[in-house]
Amino acid sequence: MQLQQLAKRGRTKGPVAFRARIVLGCSDGSSNSDVARRLRTTDSTVAFWRTRFVERGLEALEDEPRPGAPRKHGDEKIEAVIKKTLQTIPKGATHWSTRNMAANMGLSQSTVGRIWRAFGLRPHRSEVFQLSSDPLFIEKVRDVVGLYMAPPTNALVLCVDEKSQIQALNRTQPMLPMRPGQAERHTPEYKRNGTTSLFAALDVATGNVVGKCFNRHRSIEFRKFLDLIDSGVPNELDVHIILDNYATHKTALVRRWLQQHPRYHLHFTPTHSSWLNQVERWFGLLTQRQIKRGSHHNVDQLKRAITEFISTSNDQPKPFKWTKSADEILNKIRRFAEKTLVQESQPNYTGNQ
Repeated sequence: MQLQQLAKRGRTKGPVAFRARIVLGCSDGSSNSDVARRLRTTDSTVAFWRTRFVERGLEALEDEPRPGAPRKHGDEKIEAVIKKTLQTIPKGATHWSTRNMAANMGLSQSTVGRIWRAFGLRPHRSEVFQLSSDPLFIEKVRDVVGLYMAPPTNALVLCVDEKSQIQALNRTQPMLPMRPGQAERHTPEYKRNGTTSLFAALDVATGNVVGKCFNRHRSIEFRKFLDLIDSGVPNELDVHIILDNYATHKTALVRRWLQQHPRYHLHFTPTHSSWLNQVERWFGLLTQRQIKRGSHHNVDQLKRAITEFISTSNDQPKPFKWTKSADEILNKIRRFAEKTLVQESQPNYTGNQ
């Protein structure tokens, strides 16, 4: 019972909880290698803590005394800070700062900062997530991931999407180049010189990209891009295209084109699941390396920059390696969804408690 309680205290006593999970894993007679594989650690680590527990019991799982000045604050105080950080919010604010937490707990700001860093707590940071509500989410995940992990023979798998409304921005003042000890600098002010939309298809097997810029991103442009793809694919190959649920991809014009080209098969990602489409990662590289810090006087200059990036990328193509199976993805999303539901059911603590 005590081991199980320790194993559940990962937030407040991470190392001790991990050691307790090692001992619990060994309690059913599993070998060191089996336990190490389940807990993603080494055989020697499992053997070390297994032996220490047999010799000294629960006390062996605690940290040994360290040299230097003794700690001013015990585990109870540290745990109180962590619980307050995770379970409450201060009065008049949406999150704790080191200053108001220190004042509330009677500690120094530096002490609170050290505790937060030790346990990976960053109340000032916030990230965005969106769970898909697609009723066919599971089926679509298995379909797309199946194409990545076990692509069909005698077929080409392409990830297709459009990066719309790319702006040709020209800085209002010259950029200052990088110097030793000084990063490149540019003014935040810019002039808009028009937009373009890039249609791109990433070959999952080779990493090659076919791309073309259009002034608009309607179904007409999408059909023209399909014609461009078709002109470069050998006639003996089937073509499987992974793309999102944008209305442009489902119009009558596109459906007629598909009927005339029966070797093409569309595979749609679930809603709010652009991370499943590998071309989105390539778009990220394009933005980071070519567009974000670029300065373009007109749309034609922007198009040339994009074309140059595609050409350079195709000179030494490198496919993205997909490692997660559909089961691993779905299990991770299930755990995240369950955790979200649990947190929603808990009361919302407010006030400077």
